[in-house]
Amino acid sequence: MSPHETARTSQEAQETAVLHDIADILRCPHCQASLDHDAGRRVLRCAAGRHTFDIARQGYAGLLAGDANTGTADTAAMVAARDAFLGAGHYRPIADALAAHAADTTAPGVIVDVGAGTGHYLAHALEAAPGRLGLALDISKYALRRAAKAHPRAAAASCDAWQPLPVRDGTAALVLNVFAPRNPAELRRVLHPQGRLVVVTPTVRHLAELVTVLDLLSVDDDKKARLDAALSPYFTPLDARSVAFRMTLGHADAASVVAMGPSAWHTDPETVRGRIAALPAPLHVGAEVTVSAYAPR
Repeated sequence: MSPHETARTSQEAQETAVLHDIADILRCPHCQASLDHDAGRRVLRCAAGRHTFDIARQGYAGLLAGDANTGTADTAAMVAARDAFLGAGHYRPIADALAAHAADTTAPGVIVDVGAGTGHYLAHALEAAPGRLGLALDISKYALRRAAKAHPRAAAASCDAWQPLPVRDGTAALVLNVFAPRNPAELRRVLHPQGRLVVVTPTVRHLAELVTVLDLLSVDDDKKARLDAALSPYFTPLDARSVAFRMTLGHADAASVVAMGPSAWHTDPETVRGRIAALPAPLHVGAEVTVSAYAPR
């Protein structure tokens, strides 16, 4: 076996081991029975014996229900752009704010990132919470391929955030939701009674220097109020912190931040690249988000 094959085998064994360790907090998306891990066949099987789910070669478990809508899943290009932008450290202050919550969490359970993308934020949270396991949930297979390798203590599984999550009741000490869709009832169900939900949302000033010149999607002024209203039947607000910082971006970075987000669905890449090329370099761009923490009702 070549060194490359040996390294790949070792990586696959590690990913399978994490899935084995975290399998007891998973549940079948069809019948809600618990799941058992069959490492030899690389599958998860429900305790009822009726449903079996493959573990992809890239290390994530396929737990999508049959009626899941994958049309909104991030594309390969969007995921590659996000990986490049986050990997360069541009959003590090956001990751640090999430890591602080992970370090403070005392409830038992795992860290679940709903809409985890590449697993970037989950990995930072796990670094601040030694000994905890993490679960990245996303609908994009391209994102999950990276999330499964994001951290030695992270597992990854496919799911639709709008459907029942493949996670057992009360098994999450901390639930993260970063620039992602959210189903409040499901987030409450999977969270431990002493656990915490942390949501990251952009403010109207987020990427403001790019929104106008590149004709990007804008953020509503009342986004935070609408978030609180949607969560209020299930959660009580604990605190909300503004995280604002400046970024120095090259043209490639600016193209990546557009290509990785929701504006990618509404803009033409060639048009965006042309507009960016006409801008000075480097670009000085402000980022501002609200990091909101909630306790379950």
